[in-house]
Amino acid sequence: MSNSRQQKMEAFGQLLDVLDELRVKCPWDRKQTNESLRCNTIEEVYELSNALLNEDVADIRKELGDVLLHVIFYAKIADEKAQFDIADVCNSLREKLIFRHPHVFGEVAVNNSTEVEQNWEQLKLKEKGGNKRVLDGVPEALPALIKAERVQEKAANYGFDWEKKEDVWAKVKEELNEVEAEMQKGEIGQDALSEEFGDLFFSMINAARLYKVNAENALELTNRKFIKRFNYIESKALEMGRSMKDMTLSEMDELWNEAKRLG
Repeated sequence: MSNSRQQKMEAFGQLLDVLDELRVKCPWDRKQTNESLRCNTIEEVYELSNALLNEDVADIRKELGDVLLHVIFYAKIADEKAQFDIADVCNSLREKLIFRHPHVFGEVAVNNSTEVEQNWEQLKLKEKGGNKRVLDGVPEALPALIKAERVQEKAANYGFDWEKKEDVWAKVKEELNEVEAEMQKGEIGQDALSEEFGDLFFSMINAARLYKVNAENALELTNRKFIKRFNYIESKALEMGRSMKDMTLSEMDELWNEAKRLG
């Protein structure tokens, strides 16, 4: 059962009160800075991401709380420096949402979510006075796979995309052929081969995007699947009193297929 709007506002206010008190009375909370919290914030976001992939409702609620703590903590630190406070954060976000949704709060008409995304990117540039490049908004520190997705999405919103999604497969095959050609030179690990692999990965991520597959999530699910099946092989080897290093590939393949059948 959902809480009322008043209950939600009261809960948020009480949370702010608790942080205010901790900032004064707790030695650990009192000494925290933007710099000291930064790595913990990254960790909390990854933990939330993990909970979302697991679809663990209780864990999602917990991890959302941890991320929210960091948001209000940074705002509290800024408030102490007379820079801004949590109300300014909320007001800024509200104003941005209204500005970037003219199809809801204005007179702009859209036919689908794709047009919403295209308008969003155009409006983001207007916010910067039109001086910012389209791809400048992609954070440099993003993991490479996620960065590739964001770069491709932004470029697509400006019309730089395949006319038909099926056309992407010719590019994927082209990049695969270039990897194979470079490998045939026999200089494994050289810069040119690394570059060709990068092009192949980029084209595969592009294909996933066109087919509405989130490449990051898809790869993580495969990581988990591999870990589960590999752990099964290791457990079975221990049950048999064997070391995996002493097993043949055929023996491990048999256990791998057994793990696949078990799901």
